[in-house]
Amino acid sequence: MSRPALLPLGLGLLLALLASGGAASLLWPEARVMDTPRLLSLAGSHARLAVIGAGIGIVLGVALGLLVTRSLGAPWRRPVDSLAAAAQAVPPMVAVALALPGFGFGAAPTVIALVLYGLMPVLRGTIGAVEAVPRAALDAALAIGLTPAQILRQVEWPLVWPLLLPALRSAVTLAMATAAVGALAGAATLGTPIVIGLQMQNEAMLFQGAAATAALAFLADGAMLLAAGFQSRGALPDRR
Repeated sequence: MSRPALLPLGLGLLLALLASGGAASLLWPEARVMDTPRLLSLAGSHARLAVIGAGIGIVLGVALGLLVTRSLGAPWRRPVDSLAAAAQAVPPMVAVALALPGFGFGAAPTVIALVLYGLMPVLRGTIGAVEAVPRAALDAALAIGLTPAQILRQVEWPLVWPLLLPALRSAVTLAMATAAVGALAGAATLGTPIVIGLQMQNEAMLFQGAAATAALAFLADGAMLLAAGFQSRGALPDRR
């Protein structure tokens, strides 16, 4: 197992344990707590929304990053970057509220907020990774007659992908940590016990929602670190 992944995975498991109904009952003996099966159901819905939002944001960010690093899309680089920065500057809670009139209550406003919030790190990560590709590799590909599409697929992308992993990790972790705001739009997320806790002045439920949200974010971060570790290990040359 990748050593950098151990800390976030360990923290995630600890927070998940503390968020459980049994642990919350011990910490707040007289308070009403959310039972573990209900919390797990909300965690599953929360994770699905986060994965969908992060996935759409990653696809858009990578596509736009590749587009503006081509000669055809270069004039659009500054406007695209400015729009992505503006999208991330909007707090997720505000993005959810703005999306409500057009999309109604439920999952859609949450997904939109997650896409907007995660777009910029992926876009800038893609641009930085593409610009880090050695010019000599591109010149060699042109010299042997590869088309632009072949250069992108066979030369650039294999070199870009490892450099892009930190940006993908950031996008996924941000989505897991931010999806709780969906509870304000009626989506079933780990923000639900937080909202209930605030309404009822119930510290136990408030803690359960916050701890479970943090647990998912840490576990997602650890999983992405594991994936990066496996990728780098697979990229090492065989020395036998």
